[in-house]
Amino acid sequence: MIPNDLILKCFEEHENVLNKTKMLAPVIEEAAALCAHTLQSGNKILVCGNGGSAADSQHIAAEFVGRYHNERKSLPAIALTTDSSILTAVGNDYDFDRVFSRQVSGLGVSGDLLWAISTSGNSKNVNEALKTARSKGLKTIGFTGHEGGLMKSLCDVAIVVPADVTARIQEMHILCAHIICQIIDDMEW
Repeated sequence: MIPNDLILKCFEEHENVLNKTKMLAPVIEEAAALCAHTLQSGNKILVCGNGGSAADSQHIAAEFVGRYHNERKSLPAIALTTDSSILTAVGNDYDFDRVFSRQVSGLGVSGDLLWAISTSGNSKNVNEALKTARSKGLKTIGFTGHEGGLMKSLCDVAIVVPADVTARIQEMHILCAHIICQIIDDMEW
């Protein structure tokens, strides 16, 4: 395949998934409302995921702590993907499946929110974090794809991108996250 054809194919795939994802607007609105309620109540948002979803976790937390678009107060959000000492200690001393759940156990309190990201919905460490969050009284949002995987059943709100290609799912995840950030930014703080 010559590069120009590949480029056009990627744009077409993105556009097709975008058009299907637009149907998730009510679910995106519900996720934004959960985030808003959490932050207005004085609680925090914890975010986790692996690989590209780890980078998205950091990106999302930065949008809340810094700002997305509008000037507003800093909002409490923590990416559970950034502390290499915690990640390696828990991975070594316990198990990699517990690197996020252990942090939710130590940092999360009832009223907080866990925003979990897994394109397959079947990342063990992300799903263990969701289970721990539920047991501690945290609300949960899941960003996933395909059919939602196990994650879908562990979330109060699950945004399941209707796609099977990981890259297209990730593209919609960050778009949906940005929409939520814009909704939060537009609120009175």
